[in-house]
Amino acid sequence: MTFTKITEQASKYEHLEKMSVYELLTNINQEDKTVPNAVEKAIPQIEALVEQIVVKLKLGGRLFYIGAGTSGRLGVVDASECPPTFGVPFDLVNGIIAGGDTAIRRAVENAEDNATQAWIDLKNNNISANDVVIGIAASGTTPYVIGGLETCNQNNILTGCITNNAGSPLALTALYPIEVVVGPEFVTGSSRMKAGTAQKLVLNMISTAAMIQLGKVKGNKMVDMQLSNIKLVDRGVKMIMGEISISYEEASQLLKKYGSVRNAVDNYNLQKEF
Repeated sequence: MTFTKITEQASKYEHLEKMSVYELLTNINQEDKTVPNAVEKAIPQIEALVEQIVVKLKLGGRLFYIGAGTSGRLGVVDASECPPTFGVPFDLVNGIIAGGDTAIRRAVENAEDNATQAWIDLKNNNISANDVVIGIAASGTTPYVIGGLETCNQNNILTGCITNNAGSPLALTALYPIEVVVGPEFVTGSSRMKAGTAQKLVLNMISTAAMIQLGKVKGNKMVDMQLSNIKLVDRGVKMIMGEISISYEEASQLLKKYGSVRNAVDNYNLQKEF
């Protein structure tokens, strides 16, 4: 197999230590500007995977992200934001990182090199053929992630991936690969930069598009969001006001009574019909 790790190739910038702060920031920004274009090229791959995810979730399945290091942390972040944003159960979207929760804040030595641990971690979450597993790895060579997807394939579990090298072992393993080739990093090999940014953008697209397809957004609003702080309660009240033209106080009372924007609006409209 011919495979080149573009993410490991030398930066096109030399002598970074001699640059001024302004030069550093400008050059990093110039590199970052290339990321959305790389993501755009991968939209057909993203579309194919999201369509499969929606089918599985509508049938009662769940979505899992597995990864190591930055990639694993990004998966955990995306998964943890779905319940408060879309009002879905906490186990609908799950982020699993090599080395366990400790690795979210502090690197766990050699965790990414264990090719069998991801399947153990998935089994501990009662993984089944109803679910979808997405492996995230900038290099496309992480044993933890590849091993996890290989075993999922053997157990008829739908697999996808997000990687930043074309033709990687990970992309060849996943049934629905997403390859976002962002090129060498500003700091050679520092894939938390452009590669990490690309992964975050793709994860945003996957989870947001899937939740919208599941009916968790109405118009352009998060009508099922959890009302977990003052800011979100205020936002919910204003959403209700925008939908049914009532006062702030009336909308606040409805939200408190029914617990979500969707329920408040639906019950108000139901009462108006009678």
